[in-house]
Amino acid sequence: MSISHAPPGPSGPDISDISRTSTQDSAPPELVPIVPASTRRTRVPRWLRRTSGPVLLLILWQLLSSTGVLSSDVLASPGTIARVGSDLVADGSLPHAMGVSLQRVAVGLLLGSVVGTGLALVSGLFRIGEDLVDASVQMLRTVPFVGLIPLFIIWFGIGEAPKIAIITLGVSFPLYLNVYAGIRGVDSQLIEAGESLGLSRWGLVRHVVLPGALPGAMTGLRYSLGIAWLALVFAEQINADAGIGFLMVQARDFLRTDVIVVCLIVYAFLGLLADFIVRTLERLLLQWRPTFTGR
Repeated sequence: MSISHAPPGPSGPDISDISRTSTQDSAPPELVPIVPASTRRTRVPRWLRRTSGPVLLLILWQLLSSTGVLSSDVLASPGTIARVGSDLVADGSLPHAMGVSLQRVAVGLLLGSVVGTGLALVSGLFRIGEDLVDASVQMLRTVPFVGLIPLFIIWFGIGEAPKIAIITLGVSFPLYLNVYAGIRGVDSQLIEAGESLGLSRWGLVRHVVLPGALPGAMTGLRYSLGIAWLALVFAEQINADAGIGFLMVQARDFLRTDVIVVCLIVYAFLGLLADFIVRTLERLLLQWRPTFTGR
């Protein structure tokens, strides 16, 4: 028996048309990228946004000085301050003062970091250490370190020792608080996971506790740097014969507001430079920690 296929009628579909239609239907749809609303706006370079505020403030300052609204006896104009700063750099007095002040801050920061971090480790890792150390540190923290300057003068004299001591004391407390909080803020589940993996006590401290406390330590270091420059201003009032504070004292005696503003600008620049160094260390040491960077 043979089965014959009748040819398609004039109104029947053609096989080639059916295959072509099915091919068109099975083609993947074209994907249109979705652009977030935050990126649809015109992007202004970030460096331009960050510098626009200080530049506008500088222009306003110059305008007020040029029109006489801001007297030179009250505050010198930016042009005058730039000229005075150039003269101080040319005669070498400003670079020498910066070198002396940086040395004092570096020594005080180093000693304060050792003291603050060491006490935080003792208090954070051991309960008996917390009982012996934390209460005393919290009590001393409430005492303004500037108020201890007369005692430091009696104890250490009027040389470099009281200046270093006041910076060391100011630096120690922020580092202690943040490192201690970082150690005690480590997730207990991470500790249990490390113990289940067979880590010893030193292994837990090295591989779990200290990396977990590192973000807090970086935050404490940033606070400590700010307090170090603040303590330096007070420390260099103690019979100093060199340093940025010494220049400010001389300028105050002669009513030189231009020199005072130059010294304040130098303080601000050194503070920003120190903060930039710490932020760079954070990016290098905390690459494992994803954070929100803003939109």
